[in-house]
Amino acid sequence: MRWSLKPEPPKETINHLVEVLGVEPLIATLLAQRGVATFDQAKAFFRPSLEQLHDPYLMKDMHKAVDRLEAAFVQGERILVFGDYDVDGTTAVALMASYLRSIYDEVDTYIPDRYAEGYGVSTAGIDYAVDNGITLIVALDCGIKSIDKVEYARQQGVDFIICDHHLPGETVPQAVAVLDPKQSDCNYPYKELCGCGVGFKLVQALAAKRGKTIEDLMPYLDLVATAIGADIVPITGENRILAYYGLQVINENPRPGIKALLLQYKQRYFTITDIVFKVAPKINAAGRIEHGNFAVALLTQFTLEEAQRVAEQIVNFNLERRALDKEITAAALEQIERSGETDRKSTVVYEQTWHKGVIGIVASRLIETHYRPTLVFTKSGTKLAASARSVKNFDVYQALEACSDYLEQFGGHMYAAGLTLDEANYQGFKQRFEEVVAQTITDEQLIPEIEIDAEIDLTQIDEKFIRILKQFEPHGPDNMSPVFCTKNLCDHGDMRTLGSENEHLKLSVVQGDSQAVSSIGFGLGRFYPKLLGKQPFSMAYCLDENEWNGRLTMQFQIKDLKVENSSH
Repeated sequence: MRWSLKPEPPKETINHLVEVLGVEPLIATLLAQRGVATFDQAKAFFRPSLEQLHDPYLMKDMHKAVDRLEAAFVQGERILVFGDYDVDGTTAVALMASYLRSIYDEVDTYIPDRYAEGYGVSTAGIDYAVDNGITLIVALDCGIKSIDKVEYARQQGVDFIICDHHLPGETVPQAVAVLDPKQSDCNYPYKELCGCGVGFKLVQALAAKRGKTIEDLMPYLDLVATAIGADIVPITGENRILAYYGLQVINENPRPGIKALLLQYKQRYFTITDIVFKVAPKINAAGRIEHGNFAVALLTQFTLEEAQRVAEQIVNFNLERRALDKEITAAALEQIERSGETDRKSTVVYEQTWHKGVIGIVASRLIETHYRPTLVFTKSGTKLAASARSVKNFDVYQALEACSDYLEQFGGHMYAAGLTLDEANYQGFKQRFEEVVAQTITDEQLIPEIEIDAEIDLTQIDEKFIRILKQFEPHGPDNMSPVFCTKNLCDHGDMRTLGSENEHLKLSVVQGDSQAVSSIGFGLGRFYPKLLGKQPFSMAYCLDENEWNGRLTMQFQIKDLKVENSSH
């Protein structure tokens, strides 16, 4: 791995923060790297407040959306809450449906089938509305590009309110209201809400008309925090506030569906990282393996007993998803070896029996072994479908655009995309994609990079430092857990490997005569022989807490190691 030290912020910013906050220069540096430069910004960062949330009516079309829903309540219309099958979509549907049902009876939900209908607003969903006398659809986490579908619905007498966070095209659908802060003519101050976050702003606006405050809506924030974590949106501004308070709800009084998933872990406290790795994959597995309706059912249960019954099914879907993902990853790695393609600049693999629900996960897994832009194809009806994943700073969407004459359709963004093509075009596409990547990617982009926030000595890590650093949470994009680098470390003498294949490394590290600190390196078992005999090394790591038998202790989570005087 390449280690790169983040540029040091301006000295005057660091000095100013040291003076006004009374913190060490290291803390001031970490704050400045996260865009905090003044006392007020630091106060907002360390003390997130629900009062800092923006007025929902600042969002373009919010008045129209609220007026249309109020009219539906008065006229006794049936309302359909429609959302995508991923975590952001299913949490958004659960949030909107449970709020609407608390004030109105005629509310139904609809999640499209991942395989029969695909992503976004579907004709089948609109037909379901028409067949069931539904005249208003609230679409969540999708819809911003569904121009034809919204027009089809309008012709059938069905109105749309769109709550989306994806980038709009040149024109937007002719819906009654389009709520999407990424519209160029929307003056909403915060642009990075997830789909569930946009849905929450509509709930906030409806609740305000009923004299309710933001505190009254706290019980919904466990859903919003789960979506923020799962959808990998920046943990800044409103997202940080919503995630902060949502985590309080998750830890103190979560809804039965989320509690049922958390009860499987013997933990006192759950962080946003726990939600991303322990809760989100299970919610996602419903749509991948069976149907997103299971996720909505789980998240809208009233009793823990009922929720645990649905959770059991969802946990089984996730076990199936994990087995598939492991099996397909192994087969794909073997295909790369067998085809003699280990030295290519891209990975493109295909097998007609691979499960479409996990090919995106498999693409990410393959990048862990072969760090380069990756596409995993499977058969989907008469076509081939693929998920694309990229590496840091390489735009896979642009690369696909350069191959578009081979493709039926494609969509996505810089780091992830989906596409379909005719089977006859597969080999030609594979060759062209490799050529495009080879011409545009740099050698540096093909080596994974670790960004180091600061180089420190172990003596700088004291109780006060740990306490302040804890207040940097919740972590996520644009506020990642700080990565430190410390040189001249050695093993204290208790180093061992863990895991069925000795793939993980566990040791206590010391620097000179410092105290030993317990450290864990997942997937770093290969370093064991290199560190024997007190061999000095440098370490890139994050500060972490380990909970064991109800006791919390500090540990380092190792990102990478460099043995001194070694070529690594």
